[in-house]
Amino acid sequence: MATNPGPGRVCNRCTRLVQGYISRQLRYSSGTRATHDSPITDKENGQHSQTGAKGPEEKGAMTRRLEEATEEALLSGGRAGRRAIEDAGFSEELKEKLFDKISEAKFRKQYAGAFAQAAMPSSAGEGTRTIAAAQPWTGVESTEDSVLRMLDDARKPLKPGQRGRFQIPPVDMRLKRPSKMSSGQRVASARDKAMQYSAVEATSSGRSEEEREAYRNELRERFSPGARALPNSISGLAGLANERIEDAIARGQFKNIPRGPQIERDRRADNPFIDTTEYIMNKMIQRQDIVPPWIEKQQDLVKAANAFRARLRNDWKRHATRMIAAEGGSLAEQIAKAEAYTAAELVHNPRKRTVDQIPVPTNVTDDPVMVKMRQQAAAAAAASVDAVAETTQSENTSPSQAAAPVVTRPFRDPTWEAAELKYLNLSIETLNATTRSYNLQAPDLAKKPYFTLRRELDACYADVAPLLAGELQERALGPRAKPKVLKGGVYEKQSVGIWEHLGRKEDALKIHYEGRDKAYGLKEWWRDVWKKVGN
Repeated sequence: MATNPGPGRVCNRCTRLVQGYISRQLRYSSGTRATHDSPITDKENGQHSQTGAKGPEEKGAMTRRLEEATEEALLSGGRAGRRAIEDAGFSEELKEKLFDKISEAKFRKQYAGAFAQAAMPSSAGEGTRTIAAAQPWTGVESTEDSVLRMLDDARKPLKPGQRGRFQIPPVDMRLKRPSKMSSGQRVASARDKAMQYSAVEATSSGRSEEEREAYRNELRERFSPGARALPNSISGLAGLANERIEDAIARGQFKNIPRGPQIERDRRADNPFIDTTEYIMNKMIQRQDIVPPWIEKQQDLVKAANAFRARLRNDWKRHATRMIAAEGGSLAEQIAKAEAYTAAELVHNPRKRTVDQIPVPTNVTDDPVMVKMRQQAAAAAAASVDAVAETTQSENTSPSQAAAPVVTRPFRDPTWEAAELKYLNLSIETLNATTRSYNLQAPDLAKKPYFTLRRELDACYADVAPLLAGELQERALGPRAKPKVLKGGVYEKQSVGIWEHLGRKEDALKIHYEGRDKAYGLKEWWRDVWKKVGN
């Protein structure tokens, strides 16, 4: 039977319900759960809420990147980097933190081996300790390593079978008494120690206060965190160079710099069509006034080729005129026959232009400019052949030249070619040997083609054919007054009669008369004779 409690009393069931509701509310709160067993005051709750609100703040990516950039500027920028940080408006506390971090990083980098060896666990082996204590590779071999390598390479190592095994050196484990020093040795060591002590005292006491202060400042600057910070990157070197340049500008060293004459620049230096090596070699040759070996060889080759061609043309012209004159006929008929031979030579063997005779490499002949030049040369040769053919036909159809012979083939003499064949072959071989030695020394653009006998004979026939008519006329009219000098320095011999030789004015004797005071006559001779007799 339920009892009804009075107004001043609370039942146990209601109390348990109220306590359960309070515990459920406190279970999801941020503070410490409070129960009736462990009450918490308002002051403690306030302190706890403040402590929980203050947690370790995580830095953002931008903040970390700015800190890394600042440290890098301090490490590689030198004095300029520190000045930039000071001008940026950092606080003194932040500056001290940055400088301490930089000095610590430099110290750890300088003694990285010692730090690695100190942090090495005791369980590490001997090889691991040696590697940790070794100096890191900097890209440059040290002097000690170089000397050790040279000593190792000085002698050939023995084979593995011939190498001796390592033997532990014998150690004397017997107890021995320490050696006693004599009285003289003790006196000498005492004297040395006394002298060292007196020297140190004299040095320390002999300095003035200013010298000591200067020495302290020097040591303080030397061992400061930012002293003697050598850059180890490209930006650091650039910062050091800029710092020195700025210091020099501040001292006024860039004022009133003496300026020299204007640099004379060659426009051919930037020409893309001239090889750089060839340009430099040509400048060296011009500056030193020297001639390369292939130039001397080229002069010898040109001289030998000109002499051979001049002699070949001279011999063929003399032989051709003699053969035409030996056929008989009047002078007009001989000249007409020579002109007919010239026309036939132009038709069957036209003269080449100088452009086609220039030796150029095969890779250059395909150039559009060279192709155009060869086409122009061929067109000009064809036009000249047509003009000569028309002139020959008009002359043959004219009534005054009706009796002139019509020649369809150029003048050749196989007998003369067979007689001169050995000499010509030997000359061509000599020229080719000289050309071969020249081409081995000359650059590609200056190399020359080899000589062939048929090409030289065709060129000789084409060059001599227009001269046959004039040579026949000169032979018929008489000898020339002066010998003609041909190309290559070969003189043509002339047969001059004795009367003509005596009658020529240019060969008259020239008599040189001395002065009267230098004349020696009969009077002087008579005087010298009587002088000898008197003596």
